[in-house]
Amino acid sequence: MSKQHVLYLEDDSHIGELTTEMLQKAGFIVVWANDGKEGLNKFKEQQFDICIIDIMMPKLDGYTLVKTIRATNIFIPIIFLSARVLTEDIIKGFEIGGDDYVRKPFSVEELIVRMKRLLNKNSIESYEAKIVNIGKYILNFERLELKIGDQITELSPRAGELLYRMATAKNRILSRRETLLDLWGDDNFFNSRSLDVFISKIRKCLSADGSIKIINIRAMGYKLIIE
Repeated sequence: MSKQHVLYLEDDSHIGELTTEMLQKAGFIVVWANDGKEGLNKFKEQQFDICIIDIMMPKLDGYTLVKTIRATNIFIPIIFLSARVLTEDIIKGFEIGGDDYVRKPFSVEELIVRMKRLLNKNSIESYEAKIVNIGKYILNFERLELKIGDQITELSPRAGELLYRMATAKNRILSRRETLLDLWGDDNFFNSRSLDVFISKIRKCLSADGSIKIINIRAMGYKLIIE
């Protein structure tokens, strides 16, 4: 198996060097940039499998960088790093296009676990059905595309995974806690808010078919129904 390439943005030299070294020991190929503009240039110059991006970066902040990345690449997993703990900062990160959010200070071991969850290439192959009908929509899970008529919406891996799980649950409740533990590895408050943001995005993606509803079952989870 070939090594996976990581774009890592961190302006603190001590943290950057230490984290880069530990990620390399874990088997990753790491390109470290210590300002946002350099990071954007690196992203344009070569292919990466995942991005680890600190929000507070000089020259170009992490939010702006991720907006730019998402304008051309919706698929690459992105993890935000930040000492910010305000709910609005975390939600903003997910709304912009982040897949996960790790608070500083962090353990590199935890970061690696979260990276591996997002980089799990076998998740799609493990499902039998790759094409799922959802009302007037067709979900191509393998290609992460949602189609209605001639309109095609590209989904991020995490949004595609969540929609697939709801669509194949056959009117059963998608457990909130089990989903958080399975996809995020923890059911803490920050991951829970992340899940809410992804569900909100999925609702917007399905809005052209009024018969499709995603219902929030309090303290339990979500249920996708077609009326």
